[in-house]
Amino acid sequence: MSSATRTAMGTTLAGTALSALSGAPHQLGHLFRGRFPAVAVTGMTGVGKTRLADRLARRTTAESTVEVGSATMERRTRRSAKGKGFRFRVVPGDNAATRLGALDEVFHDDPVDGVLHVVAWGHATPRRTAGTSGDAAATREEQLAAELEDWTITAHRIASMALRRDRPVWLVIVVTKADLFPDEVDDAVRYYSPGSGSPFAAKLDELRSLAGGARLSVDVLPMCTEPAEGGTKAARKDADKRCSAMLTALESRMAQLSGHV
Repeated sequence: MSSATRTAMGTTLAGTALSALSGAPHQLGHLFRGRFPAVAVTGMTGVGKTRLADRLARRTTAESTVEVGSATMERRTRRSAKGKGFRFRVVPGDNAATRLGALDEVFHDDPVDGVLHVVAWGHATPRRTAGTSGDAAATREEQLAAELEDWTITAHRIASMALRRDRPVWLVIVVTKADLFPDEVDDAVRYYSPGSGSPFAAKLDELRSLAGGARLSVDVLPMCTEPAEGGTKAARKDADKRCSAMLTALESRMAQLSGHV
């Protein structure tokens, strides 16, 4: 083999090795994202986003933080024994600059793979305006109106992200605080479901039209994040069992949507 031939072969092998190494970070990043997809947890303040993320991530947040809400984006990670899980990004619910920045991050700067949009069928915990004291108060109608306004902002961000992606985005509308209306859970789920004719559903139908049905999958699941209180021991046990079943159903659906099963 001539010197020129050996030099040419060496150059080719070196080039191949460099190409493989340069592509490794992207491949590793893709593999990591497949095993730990990013999930945005959105919704207005007081619906229980942090508690939901805590339950999904198997962790506990200080009660004081949960009661006042967070003004910055919170992060949680769920790891399973099989080496898979989720990276949750809890977007602040208050209408502040930090919330808008968090929305930009999860839907534009570093787009997530899925969205848990949390609603409460008008039962969100009212929050006091900054600088005021005393108990906050709001009617259910006011809470539903605020929830719809919040959803309008978030839906536009989701549509924009879905149009830029080369693969489908999944969305789960999580109806929390179901333990507060146990006999009306089906009605609540129907209110948030596509095609139901409710004001929320109209906005959801608009989102699906903008994003395209093939680009966005939508599920609606009930959830209760509060521990059962009051009543008899048997009643509390039954309520806890129902809440656990709801959590399991959500986790199973997320695993399906993310290709973990």
